[in-house]
Order: sequence, then C-alpha cells, then structure tokens
Amino acid sequence: MNTVKQKKNSKQPWPVLIGYALIGAACGILIMSYLERLAGGGASKAGRILQAAFLFLCMYASMLIQIVIHEVGHLVFGLAAGYKFSSFRIFSLMWVKEEGKIRFKKLSLAGTGGQCLMCPPDLKDGKMPVMLYNFGGALLNVITGLLFGGLAFLCPAWSLGRVVLMFPAVFGIALALINGLPLNTGPVNNDGRNALDLSRDPEAVRAFWTEMKANEMSSRGVRVKDMPPEWFYMPSDEAMKNGIIAIMGVLACSRLMDERRFVEADRRMADILSGENGVVGLHRCLLTCDRIFIELIGQNRQDTLDEMRSREQLRFMQSMSRYPSVLRTEYAYALLGEKDPEKAKTVLERFEKTAKDYPYPSEIRAERELIDLAACMTQ
Repeated sequence: MNTVKQKKNSKQPWPVLIGYALIGAACGILIMSYLERLAGGGASKAGRILQAAFLFLCMYASMLIQIVIHEVGHLVFGLAAGYKFSSFRIFSLMWVKEEGKIRFKKLSLAGTGGQCLMCPPDLKDGKMPVMLYNFGGALLNVITGLLFGGLAFLCPAWSLGRVVLMFPAVFGIALALINGLPLNTGPVNNDGRNALDLSRDPEAVRAFWTEMKANEMSSRGVRVKDMPPEWFYMPSDEAMKNGIIAIMGVLACSRLMDERRFVEADRRMADILSGENGVVGLHRCLLTCDRIFIELIGQNRQDTLDEMRSREQLRFMQSMSRYPSVLRTEYAYALLGEKDPEKAKTVLERFEKTAKDYPYPSEIRAERELIDLAACMTQ
C-alpha cells in the first residue's frame, strides 16, 4: 500500500489570532467605557441595552466596511500600476468580467473575507510592478483608518459619534498590520508575505504573472489544458519553498487532472503534500481532494481513502462544501466509496446549484467530465 502523508503547514497564524483578539479588546473597551458614562449620567437600563446593541452593530459594520476598503485598495492601486479589472469578491459575493461585461457570481473560499483579482500588465525583461498592487489594500486601510480616527477626535470626548468613528479607525489600522506584515495566515498567505516572496526571487514574479494570466483566461472560458503549455511546470524543491512559485506546482497538477493524466497527477501531488514547501493549506486540501478522486476511480482502497479523509481534510471539505472540485469528490465518494446512489444524486444536485453562479464556466465543464467519468465506473 502507498502511504499517504499530508504535512501540515508548520506555521500557525498566532499573530493573526492575537491581532483579532486585540481588535476585540479595543472595541470592547470603547463600548464598556461609553456605557459606564451613560450609566453615570443617569441613563436607564433599557436605554443602555439599546445603545450597546447599536454599538455592536456599528462594530460589525465597521469590520465589513474595512474589508471592502481593503479590496478596493487592491483595485485602485492595481489600476494605477497598469493592471486591469478581472474580479472583485466580498465573502461569497463576486463580480467578474465576462465578455466585456461585469456579471454577478458567487464563490466562497475558506479563510478569505474577500479578493480582488486583476489582469497583469505584460512582463518587461521578466519584471512587472507587484508591490503597489499587493500593498494597495493595506495602504487604503491605513489611509481610511487615520481619516476615521481624525474625524473621531473632532467629536466631543466619549460622545456616541467619537465611539462609532473609532471602530473603523481601529479595524483599518489593524487590518493594515495583519495584511501588510509578512505572515503565513493558515489557509492562504497574506499580502505582505506575497510581497516578500516576490521580492526574493525573479522566478516568483513570473509565477505571479502566470497565476494571474491563468485566472484571466479561466474567466474567459479557457480550460487549463488549453492554456499555453509553457506556463505549467514543476519547480525545483528549493524553488517550491517560495509561496508564490509553489503555486506553479499546484497549477501543473491542475493541468494534469484536466488532461486526465491521473497517474502522473497523483504522483506529483503526493510529492507536493509530503514535502516541506510553500504550498498553503487551502491548496494542500484541494490537492488531497483530487487524490481522493483518483483513488476512487482507480484502485479504490478503503484504507488509503480513510487515511486521506482525515479529520482536518473533512473539516476543510465541509467549509468548502460549495466548491466544484470538492463536490465532484464528494459525489465520487458517495457513488464509488459508499455505494450510495441516492446520496450521490443529492451531491450532484448541490453541484448543479453551485454551477449556476460559479464564476469560471471552464472549470464547471472540466468537473462535469470528471463526474461523468465517476458515473461510468458503476456501469
């Protein structure tokens, strides 16, 4: 039996957890201090409860506002650096450019609150502007955070206006630090870490350009197998330690899957998952999904499937339960692993519902072919 190993990313997102804890503490202090002054001024208990509820709503609204501002920052500074609009996502709500028009779609990625993807300018001597686009979100968070803070201090001390305006100020500065400092934040790398990886190696710049061009072509309906073959290669073990370059290995596996070169794809993915490299948690779990599918349509060994379907992997698949490749794998497992056609039918219905609003129709076509392949295995 082939041993299946999936090494976890050794770096835990403790700085991010501490950052969000400090945000909560700062907002909590603001709310409690304001309510204490209300009580000292003779405000009724019912009035204080209503004020507290209003402040909590303002706090969460401020977080959402600064998330939107962050992605707008990537868009604005990206345009200034010569990039073109491709897609803009806040949580699962996404606007993508298709055939010259902006269309509304849905896409949810675990561990991300939003994402602004753009079409990169052409490479010149292997170079292109990368820092302004990557740091654009953090820059606009800082700018607006300071602006909200300045407006807050124009209001009377401990007034409702000052407290409300301090929320987006706190979130703005905090999100700028969380995204701007080079951190590995678990499922994905943050903007600062991406910028650091890009600054270390010219190969990373080309990899970054390739990733964004592949996304652009995918939004135009081009399948991975039909994109230029020179884009897809397996970097060296040393190069794979760079998080940006490591994505090339993931893309190469995606192309092998689309070409139905399953044996080679499984071998490549096993090498990636067993190695110490810069492949982030999100991609590791998606690669494991593909390996589970290959096992199901191949030898279909239950002990191997059980090893790959670890508790961590199943949690990930639950969090990504509307992602096409995850649904395809769940369908194959229900049909070929559990021998449950009714469950497989239910998963297929979920897939079709997801497909209606998914932003990349080329991926849906590829996944449908793999679903059909799994269905043929029962005949």
